Amino acid sequence: MKKILIFVLLCLVMAPSLAKAEDVKPFQLALFNPMQLVPEDESIEGARLSLFYTANEDVTGLSIAWLGVNRAKGDVRGVEIGLGNWVEGSSYGVQVGVLNRVAERCVGLQYGAVNVVGGDFTGIQWGFVNWTEGFMHGMQYGMVNVSKGQSAGVNVGIVNYNAESFKGVQLGFVNYTKSLNGLQIGLANYNGNKDPLEFMVFVNWSF
Repeated sequence: MKKILIFVLLCLVMAPSLAKAEDVKPFQLALFNPMQLVPEDESIEGARLSLFYTANEDVTGLSIAWLGVNRAKGDVRGVEIGLGNWVEGSSYGVQVGVLNRVAERCVGLQYGAVNVVGGDFTGIQWGFVNWTEGFMHGMQYGMVNVSKGQSAGVNVGIVNYNAESFKGVQLGFVNYTKSLNGLQIGLANYNGNKDPLEFMVFVNWSF
């Protein structure tokens, strides 16, 4: 009786982890959601291939949407390639697409026309428009680079805008930061902390 009771208790303890394991599949093949092998409320660890649109919970590995969008309702760890890559959690790896969006934290590379991170970003954003809502540690390379939080690294673009403090180098036609610890090179350079000057043409600096 005692052994049976211990066995039942072990089953109850392990049931959540076993259920979670069953919700992870190694392969996804989709035309468009819900026409896909693995339902969207399950996770993928391996490869995910779709023609137009696929959605899952967490994704680890390689995701390719040939003519459409990769979507993850949780986190992504790996490489995403598609016209659009949409992560509602955090992303750790590489996104390549026309539009790349991560709702929370992003670590790695975003390469596309428009790259958006709703939280903190560490790595490289390379596109026409790069936008980070949290802090940015790394490099933004594009026509318009925007960071709403504290930033450290390099901005290269036509317009570089940092809503908070920036530490590093800004290279562009117009460079703006609320507080500078570094160097600005461009036609118009604005440093909100006014040390030594608030506005300078061609070069501005503060250390």
